[in-house]
Amino acid sequence: MMTQPAHQTSRLLFGAMGLGGTWTDEPYGESDIDQAEAAITASVEAGITVFDHADIYRRGKSEAVFGEVLRRKPALMNGVTVQTKCGIVLPAGDRDGYYDLSAGSVVAALEGSLRRLQVDSVDVLLLHRPDPLLNPRTLKPAVHSLLQEGKIKALGVSNMSAAQMDYLQTELDIPIAVNQLEMSLSKRDWVESTVLVNHPTGAATDFPHGTIEWCRRNGTRLQAWGALAQGLYSQARETHTPADAHATDLVRQLAQERNTSAEAIVLAWLLKHPARIEAVIGSTNPERIRASSDAPRQAELMTTSEWYALWTAARGAPLP
Repeated sequence: MMTQPAHQTSRLLFGAMGLGGTWTDEPYGESDIDQAEAAITASVEAGITVFDHADIYRRGKSEAVFGEVLRRKPALMNGVTVQTKCGIVLPAGDRDGYYDLSAGSVVAALEGSLRRLQVDSVDVLLLHRPDPLLNPRTLKPAVHSLLQEGKIKALGVSNMSAAQMDYLQTELDIPIAVNQLEMSLSKRDWVESTVLVNHPTGAATDFPHGTIEWCRRNGTRLQAWGALAQGLYSQARETHTPADAHATDLVRQLAQERNTSAEAIVLAWLLKHPARIEAVIGSTNPERIRASSDAPRQAELMTTSEWYALWTAARGAPLP
């Protein structure tokens, strides 16, 4: 197992959605494998030990190029873990996309992921999106078989509310290990919902209140996708609103004062929350991956007033 750097980065994950070339059926090439190897190497060197996949990313090519890197350099992956998601069926031809969390679909999707990743098991299998036709009672034996066969070590979900997890948990006798949600300094509904209870503007917040609390109460790890806010506050790009510009200036000011990167400050804002959120880094740029590695240390250094200053700057209005 690799030696961790002085700044512990176990709360950071590499999100593999950007690997594998295009979102079309065009096959990946050697350059796509090289890109994946560079991103994976940068992640491992930065102390990132968890790699997040989904069977639909680049129509399966993200998992496939990851598997090719694994075949090229198996030692590169010593001490790291892999998770993947299933349940979304992409559009094809005249057919629209849909969700499918039936037992047979979940098992088949996992088998495909294992083949592409060139591994025997994944640490967590996440149900990617809520499926209104999901029957937890019929899914239960399939999940148990996958666990008994050692093909998965835990079950998680993505984009699910407290009510949906509670319903799923009534049938499953294993805990829901992970819930992956969009959370960032830009996508703030998850934290806005906690302070807008009994406030007129609360009706505009679409995040299901109580979801974060359910996860904390039940020991379900929270993972944030979109954690870097697509570079809104950390990259040299045009901002959309005065609030974006204000938050960007504050992020850069804090980064300069702390001799760190803007990426680390943006992620630190998430990581400071007591729910111990884990941030998924979706960039394939090795420089941005390395720039993110200081986030856990910056979360420890960030003061309460700085955390709230970033929040109010990004929301563009004082707290109620």
